[in-house]
Amino acid sequence: MEDDGRYRDSRSDFLRGAKDIAKVAKKQVGKKVGRGVDKMGDEYTKRSYKRFEEEDDDDYAGVAGNDDGHYRNDSRANDEEGHSDSTEGHDEDDEIYEGEYQGIPRAESGKGGGLDGPTVAQEQQFRDRSAYESERRKDQEELAEQYETILQECGHGRFQWTLYFVLGLALMADGVEIFVVGFVLPSAQVDMCLSEPNKGMLGLIVYLGMMVGAFVWGGLADRIGRRQTLLISLSINSVFAFFSSFVQGYTSFLFCRLLSGVGIGGSIPIVFSYYSEFLAQEKRGEHLSWLCMFWMIGGIYASAMAWAIIPHYGWSFQMGSAYQFHSWRVFVLVCAFPSVTAICALTTMPESPRFFLENGKHDEAWMILKQVHDTNMRAKGYPERVFSVTTIKTVKTMDELVDLGDSTAWHQKWRLKLTALFHQVWSNFLTIFSPEYRRTTFMMMAVWFSMSFSYYGLTVWFPDMIKYLQKQEYSSRTKVFAKEKVEHVTFNFTLENQVHRQGEYFNDKFMNLKMRSMVFEDSLFEECYFEDITSSNTFFKNCTFIATLFYNTDLFKYRLVNCKLLNSTFLHNKEGCLLSDVSDDNNAYMVYFVSFLGTLAVLPGNIVSALLMDKIGRLRMLAGSSVISCISCFFLSFGNSESAMIALLCLFGGISIASWNALDVLTVELYPSDKRCTAFGFLNALCKLAAVLGISIFTSFVGITKAVPIMFASGALAAGSFLALKLPETRGQVLQ
Repeated sequence: MEDDGRYRDSRSDFLRGAKDIAKVAKKQVGKKVGRGVDKMGDEYTKRSYKRFEEEDDDDYAGVAGNDDGHYRNDSRANDEEGHSDSTEGHDEDDEIYEGEYQGIPRAESGKGGGLDGPTVAQEQQFRDRSAYESERRKDQEELAEQYETILQECGHGRFQWTLYFVLGLALMADGVEIFVVGFVLPSAQVDMCLSEPNKGMLGLIVYLGMMVGAFVWGGLADRIGRRQTLLISLSINSVFAFFSSFVQGYTSFLFCRLLSGVGIGGSIPIVFSYYSEFLAQEKRGEHLSWLCMFWMIGGIYASAMAWAIIPHYGWSFQMGSAYQFHSWRVFVLVCAFPSVTAICALTTMPESPRFFLENGKHDEAWMILKQVHDTNMRAKGYPERVFSVTTIKTVKTMDELVDLGDSTAWHQKWRLKLTALFHQVWSNFLTIFSPEYRRTTFMMMAVWFSMSFSYYGLTVWFPDMIKYLQKQEYSSRTKVFAKEKVEHVTFNFTLENQVHRQGEYFNDKFMNLKMRSMVFEDSLFEECYFEDITSSNTFFKNCTFIATLFYNTDLFKYRLVNCKLLNSTFLHNKEGCLLSDVSDDNNAYMVYFVSFLGTLAVLPGNIVSALLMDKIGRLRMLAGSSVISCISCFFLSFGNSESAMIALLCLFGGISIASWNALDVLTVELYPSDKRCTAFGFLNALCKLAAVLGISIFTSFVGITKAVPIMFASGALAAGSFLALKLPETRGQVLQ
């Protein structure tokens, strides 16, 4: 019996020892697994691994486990409390939870703290996201420093200059888009019978489209890439610009120009962000300012093409009375060429490597940076130099991959992808109003709005004032005839800028002539004959027509104001709105010439800003140019002639362009790469909204007073220059 008792005791000791060995082995396995997963960068496994380490320390130190915890080493007590052989060696609290390696907390982990499971899970998720964002921000800071060093090694050369001209074409297309509608409006209003409200809407629709496009494409460029987004936006611009040159109706033309504006709206925010990510710190301000010159080139191109094409009315064809293709439509078609050329050239350029690195694509970014390095070194005569960078810091992405499965329909996949993309873009947009960027964003909003309100308002106000002065001067040359009697006379020459009062016309013929700004008041026409008459701004007021025939004329009823028609007949009136010389050829050339001079005048400002941007800083350039522009506004009161207004237009444009260049550079450098296009697009959209308001307000005072436009423009510029000084200086800093 004693032997049996000793045998049972030995057996119990043996089993207890084996169980302890199994527990230690299990802990060591869990410890190794935790370390392996920790090396993969999983945050949750890091916490599990720490728990394993703490548990080991407690076990080896012989300290009793926590009663409320999940990891107790109390196997001996459990054995003595009557655990059966079938459960020996299985400690439930010591078991590793199956989902713990995936970061899923145990269901009862929150009970000890007095909070329910979902609350603890939410707090844990919030802490995890905060830690993740903090680590991501640290990665971005390290990447910014390393990326600047890499760009220094790649140098500045052939690759950057090639990209400069490619992106310049896209910026040129934006400059062309601004001028297209303004140049074709005098001719288009005749083809489409546009009323004054319709003309105003056609003039503003481009700005509205660009406002929408800047916001949409800017947000997408931070998610799907600069190059891809720019290609899509330019393609939309090209397609609808092409269609707008052929459509006939006002509504369809308006719709095409709206979508054309939406497409081109993405060019400015994407082009500057895209190009800046290939420029080293000491070259960035200067070369972004040089890039702005292509906007000026776009304006010059539009003015030159309008001057060369639109006045040539013979460059047209007609298919019946329903379809007409006049010279102004040729001009619209030609203005799409820069956008098409930019698309073709952009297909040969790579994506921004900074965008790839911000999205965890190391190999793609490395290949592009190597291409930049090798291209520049070969051009400089050092083909043997090797790209020494082997590893580049990448930023962890926050995208969530969702397995939709093979059974999911394609339209559901696209819907889910687009929904996810929308939420990502919107979330990225909201971050520019987070506490970290809120002050910068609001200050930039104020500066962009004030600059755009004054600049666009005045640049449209100047041509309208010139037209008003021309009209005043034209009216001063009006000839007045009173109580004249004309009998048996044939008029077959142009009648222009005349007023005839209380005249009597008997058996006279008006044939194959044009009437410009003609007014007949209280006159009598008896047995007269009107044939093939084309009129503009011509009216008959309180006149009497007796036995008079109108054949193939455009003297419609609205031109006969309070007139009496006795035994008179209208035959074969001209139908539709045929192209006529509503706008005199000389006046048309003057409009194109003024726009050409105003655009060319920004060349000195572009050169000065490019040379001084990296020497005096962005803020001094922005504030100084705004102050000088504000002072120049007070000279508007001396603009009492066409030549004076043209000179003031050139002066204002040449000075203010420096502040625009500084503002573009500052916007690029104030925001990090993953928010740069989003912020730039939003601010550019606000710019177009301010442009619409400025144009509407300033033009309403044409011919009434100059004081209000002067006050608005100078006040906005003064406020913008003051707020600009409150922004942080970015000269000499790496690209965030």
